[in-house]
Amino acid sequence: MKEEFLLLLSDLQKLINQVVLIDYTIIILGGDTMAGKAGFRRDSKHRVLRRGESIRADGKYQFKYHVNGKPQFVYSWRLEPTDPLPVGKKPCLSLRELEKQIGYDLDNRLDPMGKNITVKELVERYLKTKVNVRPSTKQGYKTVQNILKKESFGDMKISKIRVSDAKLFLIKLQQEDGKSYSSIHTIRGVLRPAFQMAVDDDVLIKNPFGFELATVLVNDSVTREAITKDQMRKFLRFVHDDIVYCKYYEVVYILFHTGMRISEFCGLTLKDIDLKNNTVNIDHQLLRTSAMEYIIQATKTTAGTRVLPITQEVADMFRSIIEDRPKYKVEKVVQGYSGFLFLDKNGMPLVAMHWEHRFRSMLGRYNEIYRVQMPKITPHVCRHTYCSNMAKSGINPKTLQYLMGHSDIAVTLNVYTHVGLEDAERELHKMQSMEDARKEMGISDKDDKPLKQNMFKVV
Repeated sequence: MKEEFLLLLSDLQKLINQVVLIDYTIIILGGDTMAGKAGFRRDSKHRVLRRGESIRADGKYQFKYHVNGKPQFVYSWRLEPTDPLPVGKKPCLSLRELEKQIGYDLDNRLDPMGKNITVKELVERYLKTKVNVRPSTKQGYKTVQNILKKESFGDMKISKIRVSDAKLFLIKLQQEDGKSYSSIHTIRGVLRPAFQMAVDDDVLIKNPFGFELATVLVNDSVTREAITKDQMRKFLRFVHDDIVYCKYYEVVYILFHTGMRISEFCGLTLKDIDLKNNTVNIDHQLLRTSAMEYIIQATKTTAGTRVLPITQEVADMFRSIIEDRPKYKVEKVVQGYSGFLFLDKNGMPLVAMHWEHRFRSMLGRYNEIYRVQMPKITPHVCRHTYCSNMAKSGINPKTLQYLMGHSDIAVTLNVYTHVGLEDAERELHKMQSMEDARKEMGISDKDDKPLKQNMFKVV
């Protein structure tokens, strides 16, 4: 009986201690017994702390929340925006402002944690999704990454990037760093889809690079214009008659009269040229990387793979090239392809850079001789000129699209055809001549009469 009494006494003492401890905790947390009984916690200013809010030992406010079941924390030296900042502390948003921001993100299914990554990290993540890209494209990606490593913009958190920040960054690249419009276009070409990925991943709600580049920067890029037929004839005559550059005449003629991309021309092999049927098979291109590696790639677009019909004159040019081509004991093989039309002194096939250099030399020599200067002529200008000449001849646009290897006819119509005042006047005169011929033949449309102002009544 005595032992049972002692046991009851011990249990009673434990209960008393628990009550004292609870009361002491209430005093520490709030200094208000009623608040403690209601489950509230207060700060030193007796302000009630909300669910998830607490105060650390160093006096900093803390907010705890969960993302995908994992606890996350934000901190601030201030609870409300009106609270003064402690002496010596860096400016920061108040805890309540941070909570509001987090709540907005969660309500909109945005990922608060993803917003803390930098622009560099976002771009790196985006580029990991870009597989099976061309070597030239990979090199462009590396260039953009190197630029971001040097720029403070690359270290900014993506959540802090506003539209104005994006615009000012690109303006800085052009006006202060002296980068060309085309270079900045490439940079924006990586940043824009990278930020769009963040939007699609519910990290951001808006893409700060969603604006048109032309509305922000001065387009200082030189438009590659087609040259006139007269200029083409003069240049071809010069190359044909020059004792140094005459050996390139056939190539220049072919490029002006087929519109092939220079990489497509460089990739041509003997078996691609059918002089019996006057066709050229184009299903690949030859490139050389910055690491001096020769590679065979598919044509630039799916539509680029085509069988190109050629005129008899162009066929004759190919025949001359093939007849003058040296007989090599061992043909250089690049990824299973051999029999390239032109090889350098080391037996390697010529690439675009070689022909671009030769065009510069030919053009420079022409302009040294003649007073009337010839505009810039490159292999790609030859392509522009061919397309423009064909369009002006009245060829069906869809046929021209096929010949050029364009995947989108808008490219054929809007980019490569150059129509000016003279062209418009010529077309108008042609239509007028047709109309005059119809009248002479006694053909007329009764309803085809010019309208007059007095034909309309105002009600």
